[in-house]
Amino acid sequence: MKCPYCNKDEDRVLDSRVVRDGLAVRRRRECLACMKRFTTYEYIERSPLMIIKHDSQREEYDREKLIVGIALACTKRPISRVTIEKIVAEIENEIADEYKLEIEAKELGERVLAKLIDLDQVAYVRFASVYRRFQNINEFTTELTKLKSK
Repeated sequence: MKCPYCNKDEDRVLDSRVVRDGLAVRRRRECLACMKRFTTYEYIERSPLMIIKHDSQREEYDREKLIVGIALACTKRPISRVTIEKIVAEIENEIADEYKLEIEAKELGERVLAKLIDLDQVAYVRFASVYRRFQNINEFTTELTKLKSK
């Protein structure tokens, strides 16, 4: 592992911990050349997931893009970044468990909505309004009526 300070590749591991519910390993390292400490994370490398967009184009799944979309829906709501990342990790694990290499954007959005409806109804409606492309107040009203009946 190259040191981020001096670029030498000799270091020793001081501490290793399992983090993110067993999905990663955090290692605290010390460079043997400059003696500075730094942290690395190890993740399981998965096959890249492709998203099939509404217009049938494909693009590589971007975890950060999904986190940002959910975070926008959760703006000024009592939902932490940790909770949002947990939702994304759960969705990623569900998809990985199904051995999918491609997923339609519609299905991904529905999975997010299924998580948000139990977490926060305001965030759910916000995400639904963008994801389902509400065009007028009637579409909001219809969604709110469905939400009330649950």
